[in-house]
Amino acid sequence: MNRYEIIAAVTAIVGFSAGLTPVLAQMATFRTYHCADGTGFIVGFYPYDSRAYLQIDGGAMMLPKRVALSGTRYSAGGVTLKMTRVDRTTVKRPKRPETACEVM
Repeated sequence: MNRYEIIAAVTAIVGFSAGLTPVLAQMATFRTYHCADGTGFIVGFYPYDSRAYLQIDGGAMMLPKRVALSGTRYSAGGVTLKMTRVDRTTVKRPKRPETACEVM
């Protein structure tokens, strides 16, 4: 799956309704990450939504924002994405250790 197909899949999850304009879609932020354990993922953020839209391991999921002591934490279905203010990002998946990731 190439990068554009992944972005299209993440956008499809959002399910834009007729009431939202294409301008909102253009303001979306997508980041591609590569992790120390070889994992790669794309995460999308929309200005009108507090959730993170994650494309990882061939699947897509929405991660609601959770309470964090510092930085930002998103979590659902055993997957946790943590982003700190000093550009440290980690991802934790079921039955796998937490791994450090960086923007590609």
